[in-house]
Amino acid sequence: MDPEIQKMREVVLVYLDRSGGLQKFVHDCKKYNDSKQSYAVYRFIISINPSDIAELDATLGNYILHNPLQAAQIFQSVCFVAIKTLSLIEQLQTEAQISILLKPTHLPPLPSYVLSLSAYPFNYTSQRFYMSEGIVIAMGTVTKYTQGARFLCTEETCPFSEGFRCIRVHCPGATESATVRTDFVCSLCSSPLQEDMKFRALGDKQIVEMIDAKILNALKGYSIDKSHFRIQAITLFLRDELANKMTIGNHYRIIGIPACVQNGLQVTACIEVNSVQLYKPNGPSFVSDNFKYLLSLTSSSCWRFTAVLANIFASQVVPPGTYNTLKLAILLSLVQTCEKENADYLDLLIMTSDTLVIDRLLNYSLCLLPRGIRHPRSSDIFPSVSKDKHGTGSASIQACSAVLAKGGICYIGDLSSYKKDKLELLQSVLESRTTTVFIPGKKYGEEADQQVTVSVQTNFWSFVDVDSSSKKHIQKENFLIGQMDVSLIPVNLVDGFGLLIYNEFPSSRLSSPVVHHTLKKAINPEAMLYKVSQQFKTQDYEEFILFARNLPVELSSEAESLIQGYYLASRRVRRDSIHGSTLSASALKILISLAKAHAKLSLRQRVLEEDAVIAVLLLESSLTLKHGTSALCVAPNPVFAFDLSDENSLQQRDIYLMQCHHQLLKFIAAYSPGIHINTNEE
Repeated sequence: MDPEIQKMREVVLVYLDRSGGLQKFVHDCKKYNDSKQSYAVYRFIISINPSDIAELDATLGNYILHNPLQAAQIFQSVCFVAIKTLSLIEQLQTEAQISILLKPTHLPPLPSYVLSLSAYPFNYTSQRFYMSEGIVIAMGTVTKYTQGARFLCTEETCPFSEGFRCIRVHCPGATESATVRTDFVCSLCSSPLQEDMKFRALGDKQIVEMIDAKILNALKGYSIDKSHFRIQAITLFLRDELANKMTIGNHYRIIGIPACVQNGLQVTACIEVNSVQLYKPNGPSFVSDNFKYLLSLTSSSCWRFTAVLANIFASQVVPPGTYNTLKLAILLSLVQTCEKENADYLDLLIMTSDTLVIDRLLNYSLCLLPRGIRHPRSSDIFPSVSKDKHGTGSASIQACSAVLAKGGICYIGDLSSYKKDKLELLQSVLESRTTTVFIPGKKYGEEADQQVTVSVQTNFWSFVDVDSSSKKHIQKENFLIGQMDVSLIPVNLVDGFGLLIYNEFPSSRLSSPVVHHTLKKAINPEAMLYKVSQQFKTQDYEEFILFARNLPVELSSEAESLIQGYYLASRRVRRDSIHGSTLSASALKILISLAKAHAKLSLRQRVLEEDAVIAVLLLESSLTLKHGTSALCVAPNPVFAFDLSDENSLQQRDIYLMQCHHQLLKFIAAYSPGIHINTNEE
């Protein structure tokens, strides 16, 4: 025996003993032994820490990292000797029956161990461990594959005609035909081999497609990054304990062995996955000095910082001071993005006649998040099913804009351009935050039909062109004061969006700056037209939003009382004799989401009454557009009733918002007297 191999076997035994792997191995053997059943293959998973192995023996460490299949054979021989020496499994007969799967805890943080899904050339010939990362864009259903099989020689006098000498075990990247087929011959006498079907060991297999996270930049519709790149999805094989460990739309880091799978004339590069880890990039732990300075300047009021923030936001697209209510709503929606199951969502529906500028503004805002997706009309918003292209005939669930925008924004464009069935599906998703994919069993080779529920964790943005929609249908005549005609869109769908915002085309006073801005940008797209564009750059806003959205916030008792009081009072005020209350059941969630978002945008971890006031004014303005004015009677643009040109205008706005707060308290006292709210007598 090669002395180097013998030395590595000794090191393997020492490592297993020190790491606790030997104890786990004995425990796994006991399960097999207790079953009293003979198996063709006894499968063991051994966790490996490459750093610890390399410290014990550099040669073995290098062998595991660069020749994992051969390294597994060394572990296999050590485990066989251990089983026989300690009498761990009575049924075991030959070393060939042992299947060892090595699982490294990590790989060295060096470029040579990283397999980029977008770099060329793609090294799929060296069967060693690589680390890769990407986003899951398609998932197949779980099917069966052959882990191992027992073959017997058809020549009765051959020693291989009995026992467990001819065992075939699945290897990374191998197809089913490499493990079991009818043309294998005996290595001893060259007679045909025949499989003993009762000893075939089956396992779970799932085919997944993953793509480089750079794809998100290509799906934004507009990007600051002008670099060009080519991206192609890579096929992953998840087997046994890894099946269903991935979720469509999530970002993962994987360790696996690349391989090449041939299906007819088609050759596919793939990765046999060894371990899966959910990847969550850390957000910035700071905001820029300019934002810190602005926060200190506006610290005298809880409303000023967000007002200035909205006023100067997106100065690369629209002049400062225009579209302030819409820009505040966009910022609030941006900071209310996360990948939690029970997140606070904030969807926006904008009624406008100025679709070009609004589209540019929303596109620009998308790019501030890692997961901002502009939905292309040619594809599906929600997941669809197709036949797996790897020859299995099983179903594959394809990702879509809404799933790829997980923890971000899905911008779906003009809502009035979608057909009724798409709008009904969107309404269902807005209500439940899930969508169901139906898989007909007969079509995809299954015995029964399946229904797969996919979580949709994103905020939706959309707009309706008021001018074009007014031409498509006859407008109603019996409008209430402040109400808009939104009858082109189903009422329940409009209620599904958190905020309805009416963005008028700028008046003559504001149209001149917008026109000048548009013309100057058309002549020189890279020009910085305003000083604030240099002080608060796009990258600063990216860092600010990523920092703010990760802030943990909690409702103060005062804010909670104000929100509950307004909600109960509005339900009593906004009702008719036929339909009851016109206030949707989701209004309370929207109020809480708005208040939390305003606190985050103010870089606070506690929701104050002042945050609740902004939330109430925004929602009341939205309800007025849907159902007409109520007893609270807010102004058409209640959050920005003044142009913000200097400190005096900010002071005027503070006084106005204090008056709104006082008016809100009186409204609650009149229509929801059971709610106790502390009021300051001044």
